[in-house]
Amino acid sequence: MMEIVVILFGYLLTCVCADGLADVVLSCTLVEEGVGLGGMGGGAHFTRTPATLVLRDVPVASDESLETLTPFIPPSIPDSDAILLEVKVSSPEIPNAHVLLHADCNEQEVMCEISRYSPHGSQESSGSAYFMVSVSVEGVEFSTALILQTLVVEKDHSTLIQNQLGLPLSQSGTLLTEVIFLVYSHVKSVSAPLRGDVVLNCGFKQQEIPLAQEVAVEWRLQHRGQGWKVLELKTRLDEAEGSTVVHEQRRGSSMDAQVVREGNASVTLTKLKVLDEGSYICTVSIGLFHAQQVIQLQVNQPPHVSLSEEKLVLKTESPQTLSCHCANYYPLDAQMEWLSLSPADTEPTVLPDQGSLSSHRQHGDGTYSLSSHLSVPSTVSPGTEITCRVSHPALDAPLSVSLVVESPEQGSYWWILGFLIITLLFFYQVMR
Repeated sequence: MMEIVVILFGYLLTCVCADGLADVVLSCTLVEEGVGLGGMGGGAHFTRTPATLVLRDVPVASDESLETLTPFIPPSIPDSDAILLEVKVSSPEIPNAHVLLHADCNEQEVMCEISRYSPHGSQESSGSAYFMVSVSVEGVEFSTALILQTLVVEKDHSTLIQNQLGLPLSQSGTLLTEVIFLVYSHVKSVSAPLRGDVVLNCGFKQQEIPLAQEVAVEWRLQHRGQGWKVLELKTRLDEAEGSTVVHEQRRGSSMDAQVVREGNASVTLTKLKVLDEGSYICTVSIGLFHAQQVIQLQVNQPPHVSLSEEKLVLKTESPQTLSCHCANYYPLDAQMEWLSLSPADTEPTVLPDQGSLSSHRQHGDGTYSLSSHLSVPSTVSPGTEITCRVSHPALDAPLSVSLVVESPEQGSYWWILGFLIITLLFFYQVMR
C-alpha cells in the first residue's frame, strides 16, 4: 500500500494506492440557496460552506509511481459540524478521473462545488438525500457532474447528525454516498473552421440502468445573451421499434440513437456558421435524474493576405502607396504590421509608420476584412524588401507577404537607348 497527501491551491489531494485503485480527497464548497436580506424582498442569495469530498477507488494505471508522503488521516473524533462526503466511484466509473492524481504536478487548480439536488418526482419519505457535485480541472479536458445518493446508516444512540445538513454520519464522521448518475465531457472548449464540421463531446453513465427507461438528450446554444434549442433526441434503452424521436432545430445537427443508448450523447454540427459559436449545454435526463455539461465552441477562419502590387518600381517624383489586404477572417482580432529589410540590413525592422488602416468590413457570412495602406517614399533603397505581416487567432504563426523594391534606372536607360537607335535607323533609311 502507498499513501500520499499534497496541498494544491488550498485543495487537499490524498491518494491511497492499493491494487490499482486510489482515494482522492478534494476540498470543495457546499453551495446552498439562502433567504434575502431580512427575508423581506431582499431576493435569494447563496451561502458557501467549506466541504470535503472523498472519491474512493479511483482507478490508477499499472505503471503509476507515487512517492510516500504523510498519509491522510480522518479526524480521530468525528465532528458534526464538518461536511465530509464519502463516495465510491468505481461503479459507475468516472471517465478520466485519474487526471485528479496529477493536477498538483501540473500546477492545475481543481474546482469542486456541491449542492443539494431534488430528483423530479422523488418522494420525501424515501429516506435518501441527493447532491449534485461539479468537478473540473483547470487546463485539462476534464469535467463531470455527479449525482450522489446517501446510503442508509443504522442509527443508534451514538450516531452523529451533521448539523447543517441534518443527515446521519458514519462512525468515521463521513456522509456515505454513492454515484447513481453522471454526465461528463472530454472537452470544455473546441475551435472549428468556418463551414467545417465539429463533434461536441458529451457522455453519461448511470448505476444499474433498467432497459425500459427513456433517455432524453437536449442540446441548447447560449450566445450573446440569447438561447435556443439545437437538437433534442428521446429514445428507449431497450431499442423498441419506433421509440426514437428527434427534433432538429439547427439544420445539419445530428445524434445517433444507437450511440446514445451506449452512453454517448455527443452531437455533430456540419457546415458551421459564425452564428453557431457560443456555449453549448448538453442536458441528459434518465428517469428522475438529469445533469448537464457546457462546452464552448469557437468558430474561426484564417485570413487571406495579399498586396495591391506584384512589384514596386521606384518613381523619383513622388511616394507610392502600397496596400495590404487581409480578407475574410473570423474572429475580429487581426493585427497588421509593416516590416522593411534593406540590402544593408540583416534583420527586418518594424516600420514606425504603420500606415493607415481602413475600417473593418463585415461580409454576409460574418467574416471581416481589413486593409492597411503604406506610403513608400522615393528615397527608399532599391532592393529593399517590404513585408506585410498579419497575426490572427486562427493562424498557428503570423502570415507574411512581401515584395522587393526595384530601381527604374537600368530598365529606363536601355528603353531610351533602344528608342534612339530605332529612330536613327529610321531616319537613315529615309535619307538614303
